[in-house]
Amino acid sequence: MRTPKQAWVRALQLTAAIPRNPQLTLPVHIEGLAAVHEQHPALVSQHATLTYRTLAAACNQYARWGLAAGLKPGDVVCLMMPNAVDYMAIWLGLTRVGVTVELLNTHLVGSLLAHSINVVAPRYVIAEASLCAAVLAVRAQLPTTLKYVAHGPGAHDLPRLDLEMARMPSEALDAGEYQPPSLEDRALYIYTSGTTGLPKAANVSHYRLMQWSHWFAGMMDTQPGDRMYDCLPLYHSVGGVVATGATLVGGGTVILRERFSASDFWRDLVAERCTLFQYIGELCRYLLGTAAHPDESRHQLRLCCGNGLRPEVWEAFVQRFKIPQILEYYAATEGSFSLYNCEGRPGSIGRFPPFLRHRIPVALVQLDVSTGEPLRDAQGHCVRCAPGEIGEALGQITGAAGDANGRFEGYADPAASQRKVLRDVFDSADAWFRTGDLMRQDAQGFYYFVDRIGDTFRWKGENVSTTEVSGVVSGAPGVCGAAVYGVRVPGADGRAGMAALVVNEEFSLGAFREHLAASLPDYAQPLFVRIVPQIEVTETFKLKKHELAEQGYDPQQAAGELYVYERERRAYVALDAATHERIQAGALRL
Repeated sequence: MRTPKQAWVRALQLTAAIPRNPQLTLPVHIEGLAAVHEQHPALVSQHATLTYRTLAAACNQYARWGLAAGLKPGDVVCLMMPNAVDYMAIWLGLTRVGVTVELLNTHLVGSLLAHSINVVAPRYVIAEASLCAAVLAVRAQLPTTLKYVAHGPGAHDLPRLDLEMARMPSEALDAGEYQPPSLEDRALYIYTSGTTGLPKAANVSHYRLMQWSHWFAGMMDTQPGDRMYDCLPLYHSVGGVVATGATLVGGGTVILRERFSASDFWRDLVAERCTLFQYIGELCRYLLGTAAHPDESRHQLRLCCGNGLRPEVWEAFVQRFKIPQILEYYAATEGSFSLYNCEGRPGSIGRFPPFLRHRIPVALVQLDVSTGEPLRDAQGHCVRCAPGEIGEALGQITGAAGDANGRFEGYADPAASQRKVLRDVFDSADAWFRTGDLMRQDAQGFYYFVDRIGDTFRWKGENVSTTEVSGVVSGAPGVCGAAVYGVRVPGADGRAGMAALVVNEEFSLGAFREHLAASLPDYAQPLFVRIVPQIEVTETFKLKKHELAEQGYDPQQAAGELYVYERERRAYVALDAATHERIQAGALRL
């Protein structure tokens, strides 16, 4: 196991040369690795395997298909496929010749799908055969000049990309065949994950792809003997670039799965001899909720890398499953900085080592939660947080070429890009990237994620973090899953707390109330409780709290058992239609 300082130094060493080789993009680098690792497996699924040599060959064939199709540098192609070995080969091949590839969420349908395609003005849409129907269903909302190609059989009369590329030569591209892109050119559009609003396509340059892959290769110290278990969507930056790229540049093997399965996880991971595992969000909590499995401690894992491992899950996850090391980090696809917890500090999203702090301009500023805007002093500048204070994390935008820290590449929509930039923060000439995330920093420099700005709400004059409350709620006896959110109550300022719970036979409202009273201040304890069979999540395991908040505590809208806390009785009571009317009329003291 490497020391924290060794991890940082190795990451710095692997990324230092990137700016000095402006034509060395990730597709070119992968082809170079093929000459070194040749028949070593690169990408492995349950249906196919690509070695380093056959991956490079497939990339060359997809690149030549793009050239034959008339695609030029700067043209955009949309890619909509489930996790598969050819997924990465397609976008590596097309970006090799200067095409920008948009990675489409495979769950999108209807107007959201049409919006996601239209916003980048593509020339082609490539869809796996089973997803072609969803694309063709919105054809009337798309440009008439847009062309469609299927990958695999079963897409009726659409051209077959897999058959067309197979006819292309697989040897290395000649310099005269194409105009190579540089590191500063855009390689991908990756949509930022979220539960509300229209998706935003983030610009991802070739530089960013090289930086992500090599930085995480250094942090994880990836080697040819490593096997990364990747069950996260390949259309997101974590599953599609970090987990894959970091493993490949180290010469290792990526084990791809189409989706996460808690019941099959340990059996699959042991059978594939995996040494690395990429996690995100609630995935680790789901594993803790499963029954004991004989393979859960027979694995060969040496490190788990990811983000969103909450403090209440961290230590139990490590102890039960005998995990040697956790590399928790904080980053955003479009973000201007990232944090890494190389020390394994439970609950922390990372810190900057003392020898690097001067190079990474990050600040926490005080926020007015009611408006969602930073507080300003008499001179109109933002107010920095003291250690322990909660504020929004900002990253300074420096615009320095070849500098990973301070880069903000924005979105396909320029207006959306401008909304993420905060100006005149500490002086009249600066610009900072707004993360939208609330954090606090301790005296040792460790950062801790608190909540998203939109999730934090104000009640009884106090700011309430849904994430922190959820951590307490999830620890109550009989609670198997929880989502905490704020709901509007007539005649009351702010929003009252509400918790949707998945429970088992051990749960009781009385014990739940006692647990809350012992762990949370009065204003942070949920006033409303809803018992549900399950809580919907996004494809990256983020809770769909927006829909729950919209349904609120109205028995006509919110299915399941509903309860409200009555202060006079000091207990949760059933919330029926009559009680709902009393709340709406202001007749029930909350």
